[in-house]
Amino acid sequence: MPRKRRQPAPSHDRWLVSYADFITLLFAFFVVMFATAQTDNAKTRAVSESVKKALQGESFKTAFAMLMGGTVVPKGQRQAQPALGRDQKMTKGLNPSLTELMPYLAVQLQGEIQNGHLSLHMTPRGLAISFTQAALFPSGEDEIAKALDPTIQTIAEAMNQVHNPARAEGHTDSVPIHNSRFRSNWELSAARSIALTERLIQDGVPRDRLSIAGYADTDPIDTNETEAGRERNRRVDIVILNEAGAQGEPERLPQALQTH
Repeated sequence: MPRKRRQPAPSHDRWLVSYADFITLLFAFFVVMFATAQTDNAKTRAVSESVKKALQGESFKTAFAMLMGGTVVPKGQRQAQPALGRDQKMTKGLNPSLTELMPYLAVQLQGEIQNGHLSLHMTPRGLAISFTQAALFPSGEDEIAKALDPTIQTIAEAMNQVHNPARAEGHTDSVPIHNSRFRSNWELSAARSIALTERLIQDGVPRDRLSIAGYADTDPIDTNETEAGRERNRRVDIVILNEAGAQGEPERLPQALQTH
């Protein structure tokens, strides 16, 4: 009678296979995390070197464009932008480069920013360039100070690198005005917006990309109870609109309808 073959004893070491797979995956995970950290450090160093060169006199635009892999427009030459058709909305074909324009302007206008003449900030509507009233206009007037001509020209040249629409927005404090020229803060804020728009047109910004708004004292950024707060509220902003901001702009009529 044949002997019964003994069954092999169950192995209690199979868990080692799963454990080894787990360790391998964990090792791969940390390798990927390490490689990602090294890439970020390299990018950080590149950005740091770019800004450092700009502050030492090298064109920020050149350094930034090299870093981003973009093209550089030589100084004195205007980059050709595809014009919007008259039958298109202003929101069509906007150039999404405001995030590049802001650091460029921050370097070009560094002196004015440090002196408190203007500030830059990104808003949900686009890039806002905010002039203090004291820097741009004498009190109660709408004639732009000649000292700001180079600053406005620099802004106009930057605006011509994109083809976004823009709006000049005037603001005042809550102190009523009534003189021989302006009957109210509404008129004063609108007149200052018009003056800034006309100067941008003189410096080459196409007039059909511009609009104006006068808010008087209805949109303060500080309290009107103190002189410092009222000074901050007296301002004129140039808002270079993104797609969200341009949604509120009127549609352009076809050229055939505009001539009749």
